[in-house]
Amino acid sequence: MLAPIGAGSNLAQLNGPVLETARLILRPWREADIAPNTAMLSDPGTARFITADGKAVTDPLLGWRNAAVMSGHWALHGFGMFVVEEKSSGAFLGRVGPWYPPNWPGFEVGWGIVNHVRGKGYAVEAARASIDWVFATFELDQIAHCIDCENVASQAVARRLGAQIQGQIDLFGHPADLWVTRRSSWQSEPG
Repeated sequence: MLAPIGAGSNLAQLNGPVLETARLILRPWREADIAPNTAMLSDPGTARFITADGKAVTDPLLGWRNAAVMSGHWALHGFGMFVVEEKSSGAFLGRVGPWYPPNWPGFEVGWGIVNHVRGKGYAVEAARASIDWVFATFELDQIAHCIDCENVASQAVARRLGAQIQGQIDLFGHPADLWVTRRSSWQSEPG
């Protein structure tokens, strides 16, 4: 909890876009997202593929730093990964969306969904909305998806999105496939 705010004072608010799908709300980050994001990253199977060092995040400060990086991408670039919230419950389900830090192999739409709700199609649903938004917002011919060669679940998501492998890259010291979704073949709804 931050210190109380003085009368008449205002703090900056990040007002990014909010996307809605049938089951999800994709929105900017809030302070309340830090704890569930840290909990998601504390799962070794999840952390293996979405933390820079592949290690579970168990320290609250490191969880805060991760959320600060995610929300900071929005503050610095005007876009970033959305928090994925379940519409019916308001529960934090993960993060999905555009990501393009320095020296990244391409303008990416990535995904990370909490372990206990995987297999319900949330990653595909959220990624579809994010890709639609990216293609509507940016003049790009393709969107990248950097997926560790051992991340079978994310490979399945990429296939369901119609992405194809373009090549292999080194991602944080591990071999990864560079998948791409091309604007010319993108269909926002399954065909």
